[in-house]
Amino acid sequence: MNLFDERVLAALKDGESRSFTSLLSCAGFSWLRHNTLQHRRWLMAEGLVLRDKETSNGFGRPKFTYHIPSGTTKQVISALEDPYVELVAIPFSRIRHICRFG
Repeated sequence: MNLFDERVLAALKDGESRSFTSLLSCAGFSWLRHNTLQHRRWLMAEGLVLRDKETSNGFGRPKFTYHIPSGTTKQVISALEDPYVELVAIPFSRIRHICRFG
């Protein structure tokens, strides 16, 4: 887990859903560095961050909120507080593949 991941997860560890702009602010990223949040896709792909679409009555781009899944909150907090704990996310399909050939 790199510094970027740690800052995003630390901003979300309280369990609150945050919008993209709120996540930028809480993670300490400036508006000029908003492209770095493209890395949040890795966190979502690993199942460490979930994205929900907000309901909207207007036009324009959809808005999303981000949060840590309730089942992984404890592990995320532990990894953030203890430098010897590392988060590893493996999809079930990969575990099944490893077990089949292991």
